[in-house]
Order: sequence, then structure tokens, then C-alpha cells
Amino acid sequence: NYWIKENNIDAVYDKKQLSETDIEGIISEVKDGKIEGINITVPFKKSAIPFLDKLTTLAKEAQSVNTIFKKDNKIVGDNTDVGGFEQGLKHINYNVRNKKVFILGAGGVAPSIIIALKRLGAAKIILSNRTKKKAENIKKIYSDLEIMDWGETPDFNMIINATSLGLKNDDEIKLNYDDIGPNKLFYDVIYNPSKTKFLSKAKQFGNQIENGKMMFIYQAQLAFKIWHNLLPKVDDKLLD
Repeated sequence: NYWIKENNIDAVYDKKQLSETDIEGIISEVKDGKIEGINITVPFKKSAIPFLDKLTTLAKEAQSVNTIFKKDNKIVGDNTDVGGFEQGLKHINYNVRNKKVFILGAGGVAPSIIIALKRLGAAKIILSNRTKKKAENIKKIYSDLEIMDWGETPDFNMIINATSLGLKNDDEIKLNYDDIGPNKLFYDVIYNPSKTKFLSKAKQFGNQIENGKMMFIYQAQLAFKIWHNLLPKVDDKLLD
């Protein structure tokens, strides 16, 4: 809405809480022209796919949709999480090339992060999930992934929390920070709270930390461009 106002666009961006059974209905409102575009969040990024006419290459590869729009009378699903994650890393000048990256969680956003890391030239991607089968399903698509049992910690340069652990105050991801040592990047997709236990503890041990706020902003910027054909500014005014 800030960008809509800044650019004098006649539009309103609103949020709606839906259940699984409402997805088809809301997508048909895009078809009927009642809604121009939709962002979709967890847990519907995959379950919306059957109701779409078409997926972009990126959405197809990730099997994850977070942006929906109408083009040539077809309802298209796109994925701006990949670009959002890439831009978020560029924002902090972190170069992932030739680095080992450890991802916790194989849910909705994990495939998008994996695609981004591959595009940015990560040397190795290791994935761990509480339900191992979910991680193994992702490995079927990206065969060079390494799967690790939940609770084990490999050697890494960057670790990403792509689980929802940290949304609640008492959530904790069991890691041996002593053994991990300093000077790693701890990245949490969660941005509210801005500093989860995962991040605050990592900082105590001399690590760089980053939450998912910039990824969130950049994926929104890319979605805005899809709907309005205009790339809005990410500047200090917006970040305040």
C-alpha cells in the first residue's frame, strides 16, 4: 500500500484469511477480473497450483507459487521468493559462491531457497527436516542435495532456518553453538520477531545474523512489478 500511494496507483492491497477450501473461489475472482492479483503464503504455495492455468518456469521448478496474476485471459502462478532471497543476500553483500549452506526445514519456501542458492553458485547444499521423508522428496528433484538427520550438524558457512521454529518465544532449535564456532552467517526466514533465539544465540557466539525481512520486502517488490509493471523503490524511507 505504501508503494501504491507513492506511485499514485488506483489500487488497494488487502489481506484475507482463507482455508484450503477457499482457494479455488479466490482464484476464480482473478479470472472474473474482481481481483487483479494475489500473493499466497504458507501453507498454500503448493495447493493453489491445480487451480492455475499456467506456471512460470521458476514456479514450475520450485513447485511453489506466491504471486498470481492474469495474462492473456490465463491465470498465471509465479514465484518471487527465489528473487527475493537472492536480492536479500545482495542487500547485505553476502556472496554465497563456493560456500557450504545448511538448510533446516523442507517446507514451502525451501525449494525456492535451494534454487536461489544454486543460481548464486553455492558449492554444497545440505538439507535437514524433522520428517526426513520430506527432505528426501526434495532430493528427488535436486539430486546433488545432501540429506542429514534432524539434530545433526555438518560443517557449513551459512545456516538457514526455513522452519517455523522461532515464531513462538519458547521455540528453540537445538544446535551446539560451541562446536559450530564463530564467523558463520545465521539466516532466519522469520522476521517477526526480528531476532529469534536461533539468531540471538548465534550472535553471542560471534556469528553474522540476518532475518527474513529483506527477502520479504524484495519478493513483494517483484510481485508489485508483475502486477503494475513498475519496480518500486526499496529505500531508507520504506525501511523505516
